[in-house]
This record gives sequence, structure tokens and C-alpha cells, in this order.
Amino acid sequence: MGSYYYLIAQLPYLIYGQPAPMSSEAFKSLCDSRLNPADRALLRYCTLEGGSVFKEGLPAYGEDPEPTSSAFINGWRSWERALRLHLARLRFQRLKPEGGTAPAAPPEGMAQAAAVARAALAIESPLEAELFLDKSRWDTIESLQGIDYFTRNTIFGYLLKLLLMERRSFFKAEEGFIEYKGLYASIMEAAGGLASVTSIESGEPK
Repeated sequence: MGSYYYLIAQLPYLIYGQPAPMSSEAFKSLCDSRLNPADRALLRYCTLEGGSVFKEGLPAYGEDPEPTSSAFINGWRSWERALRLHLARLRFQRLKPEGGTAPAAPPEGMAQAAAVARAALAIESPLEAELFLDKSRWDTIESLQGIDYFTRNTIFGYLLKLLLMERRSFFKAEEGFIEYKGLYASIMEAAGGLASVTSIESGEPK
């Protein structure tokens, strides 16, 4: 794994809760000419959503993600998948919808993700629950980066953190719940859980 000292050394330090110093797109443009082709190609997996980067043609969280050459990315996607499946399963168990299809079972061995999901669902405010989840994501990113700072793991983590900072900017007090409901509905569809918007009127985190 090569060093990216000169790229990383010039990056502004990111602080959770503060505005992003640049957009995620600007950061990816900055990386275009500075990463080797293999590492640059891995940036597409640094996402807050599942989508086709998990397995083409399959539900975003219903199947294990295909492994990449990056242990950081593999660890991130496994943790995020576990978190979302735990959220979907706990939500389903709470609502017990008649005739509903249970979401896919969360993977074993992800106790921290399960604990985060339980704690988030215990928070009354949907906006505060969402912020709690994103802070947990931030902490997970930092734990996955490792101690060798000037490597591609920091690049991947930096992009994910920028995405979290961008998303936080959407969660304004007067708009947060509306934004949140749309995000949650899409996640429940991806996880194979409750797809209707009416099922989330009570407001619970994703």
C-alpha cells in the first residue's frame, strides 16, 4: 500500500459537526491525478448508500458485499450493512406489520453495529437519532483507518467523512424530518423491509 504523504498533508482537518471545507466532488477531482489507477477506482465504493456497488442486480443490503482489495472498504461496507439490517429488523419487530416480509437477517459478529442500532431507535427525535447514527459512522471510519496515516485508508475515510458532513447540512431543524423520511424509505426498500412511506410516519432513524 503506497504512501500519499503530499496529498494528505495538504488536506484540511475534518471536525465532526463543522461545515465541510470542500465538497466530496471537489475532493474526488483532487484525487484524480494523485491516486494510482487501482486506488482511484476504489473511490466508487466509498459511499453512504448501498446501491450497485454491493452486488449488481441484487438488493443493496440483502447480500454480503463483494470484497475489494481494500480492507478498509470491506470493513466499512460490512459495518454499514450490519447497521442498516439491524435497524430494519428492529423496526420490523417493533411494528409487527400484518403480512409484512421480515428484512434480511443481520450478519453475526457485528455487536457494535447492533448496539448503535438499538441506541438510535431509543432516541425520540428522528433528527437527533440520525445525527447519532452519523457520529457512530464517523467513529467507525476513524477506527478502520488504522495508525498509518499517510495511506489510501485516510483518503477513503476522508471522502466518507465529507459525505457525512454534506448530509448533515441537509438536516436543518425545519427540513430534517422531511429529508429523513425520504432517506429512510429508500433504505427500507433496499433492505427488503417496509417500503411504504406511511409506515415511517412515527419517525425512526436509518
